[in-house]
Amino acid sequence: MLPYTEQSVQLMHEGSLALAQVEHDGIRMDVGYLKGAIKKTERRIARLERRLEKSEVCVEWKKAYGSKMKLGSDEQLGKVLFDRMGFKSPGKTESGQHKADESSLAKVDHPFIQDYLKVKKLKKALSTNLNGLLALTVDEYLHPTFSLHVTKTYRSSSEAPNFQNQPVRNEMLAELIRRAFVARPGNHLVELDYSGLEVNIAACYHKDPTMLEYLGDETKDMHRDCAMDLYMLEQEEVTKQIRYYGKNGFVFPEFYGDWYIDCARALWEAIDKSHLVTASGTPLREHLASKGIRRLGALVPGEKPVKGTFEYHVCKVERHFWEDRFPVYAQWRKDWFTQYQKKGWFLTKTGFICQGYMKKNEAINYPVQGSAFHCLLWSLTRLVLQELPKKKMKALIVGQIHDSIVADVPPEELDDFLALAQHVMTTLLMSIWDWIIVPLKIEADVSPIGGSWVDKKPYDLSGIAKPRVRKKWKRYEPGTPEWMSYWKAHPEDQEEMVNYTRRIK
Repeated sequence: MLPYTEQSVQLMHEGSLALAQVEHDGIRMDVGYLKGAIKKTERRIARLERRLEKSEVCVEWKKAYGSKMKLGSDEQLGKVLFDRMGFKSPGKTESGQHKADESSLAKVDHPFIQDYLKVKKLKKALSTNLNGLLALTVDEYLHPTFSLHVTKTYRSSSEAPNFQNQPVRNEMLAELIRRAFVARPGNHLVELDYSGLEVNIAACYHKDPTMLEYLGDETKDMHRDCAMDLYMLEQEEVTKQIRYYGKNGFVFPEFYGDWYIDCARALWEAIDKSHLVTASGTPLREHLASKGIRRLGALVPGEKPVKGTFEYHVCKVERHFWEDRFPVYAQWRKDWFTQYQKKGWFLTKTGFICQGYMKKNEAINYPVQGSAFHCLLWSLTRLVLQELPKKKMKALIVGQIHDSIVADVPPEELDDFLALAQHVMTTLLMSIWDWIIVPLKIEADVSPIGGSWVDKKPYDLSGIAKPRVRKKWKRYEPGTPEWMSYWKAHPEDQEEMVNYTRRIK
């Protein structure tokens, strides 16, 4: 019989009620824009396909397959590019076929490939996003479903439509699709995002002292330091873009169970893809060459990397990362998985049981992902079911994406809403769950009045005042037994209670 906790049951129950309210309120859609975007996207796809048909690649494709040619078949395209036209193959699958997925094709430097991948993305955006959103919009409002009973990690899921899977990283698709999500007339659309939530929650599990120092000291920067190691740079030479790849090309992949071979490939390709240069303007490829690194390496699993290659260097950085920088975190990963193997289950910080067959990375990541989302769920529930109704605010929460909340807020309530949300999502949450041992922070993005999801800009929270705390005795009606009981127990508040009674009379 596995243990369970009352708090987990309560969180799921109240969270379901709060998300039902979020679904009911819905998010406003710009239907006119949606209809226009659908027509423009259809015309754009048609133009690109006509251009594709005139390309030398398409001519060769027709020669190879004739009537069986299928524009959109990555397998056929791979054979044409790498067998017939002589482009360098990005590698082969276990079945011996050329890799022809999006990331592999993107490495082929040819205008046809750029247009081909763009068409695929636009077709998916047209069918899944634009047409799907329009079909599900009722009276200018979309009401996505949010569920808490689907994923193994106890995170939420979304459907009809999947609100949590609207494009954001691809600027072209984000602009195309997120512009359809708009604020109610006269309101702001606000997104509140936990900063580095999963890293913070992971630290609450493993308690690595170096990690806790990074998270507790704003002058320290883990991602910058790793970027310095990876690209062999001094601190002043690390640009924002180089730091980004240190974070997303190494630190996060390592935390989630990736290894040096994949990281080395991604970091090396990023140099050319993003034209990375140091802060003083030296191309990063030239800088690495000056350090003796001129080639990537073979990247063959099971074979030792060759000294002098970027692969060898990243392998050394990985070893330093786990053995020297975060040894306590590394040991926790081993111990946590060993305990899971013995018991077949584990209990998360928020009181949930994860059980059944899990790979090593899953057993290590699930408790972090679930507990991180539960921080958001607790905060959202508190805001929806208690704080906003109690303060009679008109602000509505209209969506959530694992570590962020999307809200629709009147201008006159904006600062009060942000102050309240910041208080609930950081201070109040940490007072309820004492296992959170690192400071939590949120970031806010706010659209112009009547603006769209894609129009949002960062909003400075430093000047936002803390929300006024309502006196406990104001919960009771004057003269009731509860009021009199509080009066007797708290003589320090009696004068203020008398004055309050006179004012309301």
